[in-house]
Amino acid sequence: MRRRPLIRLAAVSVLFTAAACGSSGGGGASDAGASSGGVRTVKVGLIPIVDVAPLYLGQKKGFFEKRGLRLEFTTAQGGAAIVPGVVSGQFQFGFSNVTSLMVAQTNGVPVQAVAGGVASTGVEGEDFSALMVRKDSAITSPKELEGKKVAINTLKNINETAVRASVSESGGDPDKVEFVELGFEQMPAALDSGEIDAAQVVEPAQAVIKGQGGRVIASPLVDVAPKLTVAMYFTSTRYAKQNPEVVEKFRDATAESLTYSDAHPDEARRIVTTYTKIPAGVLARVTLPRWPAEANRSSIVDLMKRGYADGLFKSSPDVDKLLP
Repeated sequence: MRRRPLIRLAAVSVLFTAAACGSSGGGGASDAGASSGGVRTVKVGLIPIVDVAPLYLGQKKGFFEKRGLRLEFTTAQGGAAIVPGVVSGQFQFGFSNVTSLMVAQTNGVPVQAVAGGVASTGVEGEDFSALMVRKDSAITSPKELEGKKVAINTLKNINETAVRASVSESGGDPDKVEFVELGFEQMPAALDSGEIDAAQVVEPAQAVIKGQGGRVIASPLVDVAPKLTVAMYFTSTRYAKQNPEVVEKFRDATAESLTYSDAHPDEARRIVTTYTKIPAGVLARVTLPRWPAEANRSSIVDLMKRGYADGLFKSSPDVDKLLP
């Protein structure tokens, strides 16, 4: 049975709350496509996690403004919530894990990836995402999660596929795992209290749980595919057709932002403090992801095949049509 537990919130949850919905330097007209002084404001739906640091840093460095764009950020829990916001026109662009985009495509939702987003480090035990247990847990392998409660941020999505991959790779039966949906910010408290047995987390939750003495038992994103492209920036197919120049400018500015952030990790780490309340001590322990400008197409195909086997898609996604 899959259900969402009632979780007791701890003070640590504030670490993940966005300081504000607006971006640093993201002011200006709030209506979609508004322009001011030759600069066009576009709304972007994001998750307030380390992954999206390049967009905040790129805005600060002027990579978007020099192309005539200003970004206005709004936060959500996950890509599954951002997709309908983009399709409805609430946002012009959004950040989503690739599985959510493939699910949307196979459900007839008109989405189009436009730029790279974030990728796994590809290093087992040293990734920005991890499957973790509390310090006193007897669990040492994903195989031992059979019959256990494992928290993921959204059901039937990339993290479920990733955990299932790790359980399978270790010789376990992923169908025997009880997945529960929980926000990343709630996972450290839930794990520490024993309300869940394991959590599939991303930074900064990983650093917080390590601070509690928690242990990494697998790197599920690495188990899916080497150097997996985890998430991308996207728009609706309608917006892409009607605003090709804006999409091109956003793509180019995002690519520059990703490349810069990958080459300047200290600056990327510091910018995280502008949109979250992560204490400096926690931030210093955060494992940063990779930010390649180009998507790893072969890794997305691997992810698609696993998701299809897991029953996430109504039909096989068209990766070539989805990717830029």
